Amino acid sequence: MSEPSLLKQLENTWHGTIPVSAFMGIRPLTFDGTEFRVGAPLAPNINLHQTMFAGSIYTLCTLCGWGMLWLQQQRAGVSGDIVLAQAEIRYRAPVTANPGELIEARVSWPGVSLTPLSEGRRVKVRLEVELWSHGLCCASFLGVYVSQPKQEPTLS
Repeated sequence: MSEPSLLKQLENTWHGTIPVSAFMGIRPLTFDGTEFRVGAPLAPNINLHQTMFAGSIYTLCTLCGWGMLWLQQQRAGVSGDIVLAQAEIRYRAPVTANPGELIEARVSWPGVSLTPLSEGRRVKVRLEVELWSHGLCCASFLGVYVSQPKQEPTLS
């Protein structure tokens, strides 16, 4: 599957299963196999200070990390149920944007092998996501994601 079709499939998955992601305007931007970028506009994510709502920042970063693991699973031809097991975030600066400009979350793949999934074992991945606006890193998110092998349904 090509990278653009993978990104569209990921966006459809988010918007179809996590309705707030569609409202927030979250969408995958680029994926080169190592780096993944996700964007969202400020307007639906704004707070009373005219900056990005902290919950929106957290959600954007969470989905960026989740999406990276999902994309890597697709490329490796393995599947697993991905959950965020642990996370911490540091808000460094207010997030602002000009009309039409996207706030961008970025993550790089740490080179973790996904082979255990094909052997029926879980995979644990620690991902560092940064949120950027106007060339400034406004938030740092550290997430530990776990992917459990998908279980085949048992017939009774």
